[in-house]
Amino acid sequence: MTRDLTVTEVRLTPILIADPPLLNTQGVHQPYTPRLIVEVVTADGIIGYGETYGDAKYLELARPLADRLIGRRITDLNGLFGLELAVDASRVENAVDVGGLRGVQTADKLRLSVLSGFEVAGLDALGKALGLPVHALLGGKVRDFVEYSAYLFYKWAGHPEGVDCEKDDWGAALDPAGVVEQARGFTERHGFTSFKLKGGVFPPQEEIAAVRALAEAFPGHPLRLDPNGAWSVETSVEVARQLGDVLEYLEDPALGTPAMAEVAARTGVPLATNMCVTTFAEIKEAFTSNAVQVLLSDHHYWGGLRNTQHLAALCAAFGVGVSMHSNTHLGISLAAMTHVASTVPGLHHACDTHYPWQSEDVLTERLTFDGGRVAVPDGPGLGVELDRDRLAFLHRRWAEDDGRLRDRDDAAAMRVAEPGWTAPPTPRW
Repeated sequence: MTRDLTVTEVRLTPILIADPPLLNTQGVHQPYTPRLIVEVVTADGIIGYGETYGDAKYLELARPLADRLIGRRITDLNGLFGLELAVDASRVENAVDVGGLRGVQTADKLRLSVLSGFEVAGLDALGKALGLPVHALLGGKVRDFVEYSAYLFYKWAGHPEGVDCEKDDWGAALDPAGVVEQARGFTERHGFTSFKLKGGVFPPQEEIAAVRALAEAFPGHPLRLDPNGAWSVETSVEVARQLGDVLEYLEDPALGTPAMAEVAARTGVPLATNMCVTTFAEIKEAFTSNAVQVLLSDHHYWGGLRNTQHLAALCAAFGVGVSMHSNTHLGISLAAMTHVASTVPGLHHACDTHYPWQSEDVLTERLTFDGGRVAVPDGPGLGVELDRDRLAFLHRRWAEDDGRLRDRDDAAAMRVAEPGWTAPPTPRW
């Protein structure tokens, strides 16, 4: 039977999902974070799912893109990137997207982040039409399980009093003992064997002490530290000197490729990034200056799963390691991350994921970690199903919001607890 793979409908559902009070150098996560669920429907009734950022500027681009997909075939994935979409440059010009610490925001990067959700939805629909998993559409998996790292955060016990929020059971983590206890929780619940600490929150010596405590509690386990560019070159070099014997890599200690290159020249600790290299145009300077030894890909940033494969191939050509960055996400994105990660031959570092922090999802069944790994789905498409009642509930939360939470802003969330707070200048230390 010949299937009609023409797109007849595209559904865009912005939602707000619960987020714990996780701290970073810019502030604290809001009690709810916006995401966008994309559904691409074919003439035969096949529905493909995608997920990306749900802030207003992404929605502004997603809506005209959805209209332009009607009448196209889901097999025309390359054609997605040929669609001209006007980006309001005033919304991104000279801006730093501190919500989620996504690095410098550009019109092209914003466009790719929107396109990524549609590409994943198209691949999911195509896989369902052909009876093939997404990893088969990407050339086939080279591993049956994808390893993920526990993503540790300094954390308040709860959001400020009086703030509408969902409760979590993780407790506070504001010192080395709290960080170690949090890591034990991740190990007991999900079996993680490597750990990444989000730094840039406290003075470097306090964060050095936390990493040392992790090394003592989990001897021999891979450890990473990520201060999101909060340190000067001198501070970065000193932290690398003090932690060089326990760190797998140091992620974005200083801001920008020139600063990273200087740090790399003065330390033997590998440097990773998801901030100074987030587009193909930024690769040449970073790789030729040896500023980066591990690149953390993110299919949302780079325009989808196939671009992620292209990126991994470039990393292999330059001898740069590759792994995967994570931001607040749900199960659709975790499934997409797992599919593409399963196809990358040189994936030698566990991938990041925020998923264990998210108590809510839009799937009928959450993905699970066993020994810190996710089994690569072999069912058609992404191998996940949408829970429409849950999707409707999370959309109502978005619709009923007064607009304060529809754009992620960690500094604004911090001002609820500390009036007058502004994001610290860079470098912070």
